[in-house]
Amino acid sequence: MRDLVFKNLTSSDRKRKILVSSEVMDKQGIRSSIRRHFVCVVKEVKDKSIQRPLPHVYVVKEHNTRERREHFFCKIKGSLFAQAQDKVFLILFMHSLNINLVGMSAKTVGYSEEE
Repeated sequence: MRDLVFKNLTSSDRKRKILVSSEVMDKQGIRSSIRRHFVCVVKEVKDKSIQRPLPHVYVVKEHNTRERREHFFCKIKGSLFAQAQDKVFLILFMHSLNINLVGMSAKTVGYSEEE
């Protein structure tokens, strides 16, 4: 079984955009859950001396054999300047990826203990 969800949200002034996808899948006794997020914000820069924020990367990986689960999380933040029609814009963005793998019990999968 596989469940997919997509969301595409854009603000009324078109200065913020959020894209989200989520996938949950049960296969071979493992439930995998994958969530992706992308956020983008556009700001007009009036002050030319403004500096863009430093990029940032955050990664976490967990493995738990006893509870039969694995978790991976990655977040990347960054920014860039763009120029259009003699205006300067600061574009801020963030990507995140969240993956969870969980081993399901024999009863959840549909196997009997006698098999």
